[in-house]
Amino acid sequence: MTEAAELKPSRTFHKLQAHLRGRVGKAIEDFGMIAEGDRVMVCVSGGKDSYTLLDILLSLKRSAPVHFDLIAVNLDQKQPDFPTHVLPQYLAALGVEYRVIEQDTYSVVKRVIPEGRTMCGLCSRLRRGALYRFASENGITKVALGHHRDDIVETLFLNLFFGGRLKAMAPKLLSEDGRHIVIRPLAYVAEREIERYARGREFPIIPCKLCGSQDNMQRVAIKKMLADWERDFPGRTETIFSALRNVELESLADTRKFDFAGLEARRIAPMTEAEERELESLAIPA
Repeated sequence: MTEAAELKPSRTFHKLQAHLRGRVGKAIEDFGMIAEGDRVMVCVSGGKDSYTLLDILLSLKRSAPVHFDLIAVNLDQKQPDFPTHVLPQYLAALGVEYRVIEQDTYSVVKRVIPEGRTMCGLCSRLRRGALYRFASENGITKVALGHHRDDIVETLFLNLFFGGRLKAMAPKLLSEDGRHIVIRPLAYVAEREIERYARGREFPIIPCKLCGSQDNMQRVAIKKMLADWERDFPGRTETIFSALRNVELESLADTRKFDFAGLEARRIAPMTEAEERELESLAIPA
């Protein structure tokens, strides 16, 4: 019997499903991701993360205290040999409203990016533009992406090591053009939990063949570094993510975010001798 077949009907799988529901529900609550009457567009690529996101949101929708609608949207980027039938068949069987957008971003990326260079940056910008355009034209109030906790931590180190910036992925953000609210409901979920869930649900995974063979990507190096840390120090990734939720700006060095020059105005004046004597008489440490 396969691992997926063993996991699906078991108590272990149902426990995992409940855990993911709880983590996603907590993220939605903490960051105010979904409100009454929202029309949420779930971006479905055919990978384990977006399948899991859609599955958990559908489950939460049935018992959520607020009413919201879901629409699954896939961008067909015209990659060679892309199995265009897989997602429509899966989504139709699921009974969820869905749309497939067709836009040949593959040819653009292959033409612009030199051989051997990372394609993800341009590919994601083109994909984001197409999805935002659909959102604007179809009354979408929230755009849900499948980035998980590990993606967020990896992005932190990518920016730190290669960009000189202390920046990660926000669980909820306003797009650069100010028109779209983007949410990441899997922000509290570890990738290994999504992998287990995807195996248990037997999702029809579609691998990305545009850049999947690029072994020299910086993100791959960061992922390996974090995996090594996690093996030697279990729980380290969770600790790093917790740090992103406990930021002390005054202990960093960004003058745009903290008024270091104004600290003098906040300083408390030294006590006078009379005040010190009064404290001593009351046996209160100065």
